[in-house]
Amino acid sequence: LYPRHAPKATIKTYMYDERYHLQLIHSTPLDDVPLCLFPFEGRLLASVGKCLRIYELGKRKLLRKCEYKNIPEGIMWIHVKGDKIYTADLRESFHIFKYRRSDNQLFVLSDDSAPRWMTCATVLDNLTMAGADKFDNFFICRIPEECRDDEGGDFTGLRLKADTAYLTGATPKLDHVVQFHVGDSITALEKTTLSQGGSELICYSTMLGAIGAFYPFSSREEIDFFQHLEMFVRAEKAPLCGRDHMMYRSYHFPVQNCVDGDLCEQFVTLPNDKQRLIASELDRTPAEIIKKLEDMRNRLL
Repeated sequence: LYPRHAPKATIKTYMYDERYHLQLIHSTPLDDVPLCLFPFEGRLLASVGKCLRIYELGKRKLLRKCEYKNIPEGIMWIHVKGDKIYTADLRESFHIFKYRRSDNQLFVLSDDSAPRWMTCATVLDNLTMAGADKFDNFFICRIPEECRDDEGGDFTGLRLKADTAYLTGATPKLDHVVQFHVGDSITALEKTTLSQGGSELICYSTMLGAIGAFYPFSSREEIDFFQHLEMFVRAEKAPLCGRDHMMYRSYHFPVQNCVDGDLCEQFVTLPNDKQRLIASELDRTPAEIIKKLEDMRNRLL
């Protein structure tokens, strides 16, 4: 990132035939380093330096049709779903853009209040995004109610240019739905299913080679059960290094709406007397709790 400099930067456009042989059509010179590309309504969205641009295919090169300047650090991830453009800045977390075709301008619809050095992200639905930063945090953000149906960006009525000044403080902020400290830098996120007919989950991989998943609970009863199980196991099984489990999972942001499944799995390693004590608090038997843990694991796999 520092210094971000390249003697020459281009976007090369290729065409392939029925045998998938590539043919170079043209090469478009750029004035800064391109960070990511994504298709958008028959055009090309490109993050170039601290700008977000829309290019159109030309005969000799790509034609720049629209540009948004003054992005904090540079967009490293782009996704388009519906009429919204979801982006993640290298240093300043998510920014949601909307393209106003009548004015040929891009506007920031919403952005995040917390600075985050992003490593990967994915879109869960039209209003919700999941992301991870390089300080081992996983989080889910949601677009706030006040700007879900908004045309974007210009609340003054003065028809100002969208990128005249980057008014971060005036933009509606994303709502934080989930916060969780994983303990390892997440390098890939994907909303998927691991078995045919299985429920959707968020699968992730980490820098040290681990593969994990975040699975949504299906009922309020499950939420209450696993939250209480996590609380009791946390009290009965102290970490080896003596750290407080709650403080660890809240290392940068307080843990929110997320249960540590790894800690719940430690229930089977507890002595029998402690298992019976926890089971009595939950009005269940130890066998029922172990069965519940196995059912949850089988749902994922």
